[in-house]
Amino acid sequence: MPGGPGGVAGPQGAAGAIPGGPGGVAGPQGAAGAIPGGPGGVAGPQGAAGAIPGGPGGVAGPQGAAGAIPGGPGGVAGPGGASGCLPGVGCAGVPAP
Repeated sequence: MPGGPGGVAGPQGAAGAIPGGPGGVAGPQGAAGAIPGGPGGVAGPQGAAGAIPGGPGGVAGPQGAAGAIPGGPGGVAGPGGASGCLPGVGCAGVPAP
């Protein structure tokens, strides 16, 4: 469709986009997508990651997860325990039992 959405698909996956809008790809190894000036992310067999520009972001996978809000709290968690920080307050960690 001229000026409208475009895309391709085949045995290895698919890709598509709306002009000036969201776009993405997907295939056997996972998927990725983004909205221009907005959130974006990826996901696959090893985990996922995503972020909102100027806002929160994070990653997660088989070994744990991490995330943060710019200027705000952040932390990590995994098989060994969890830790996090609050700006202006301090940080704490909790080992796994």
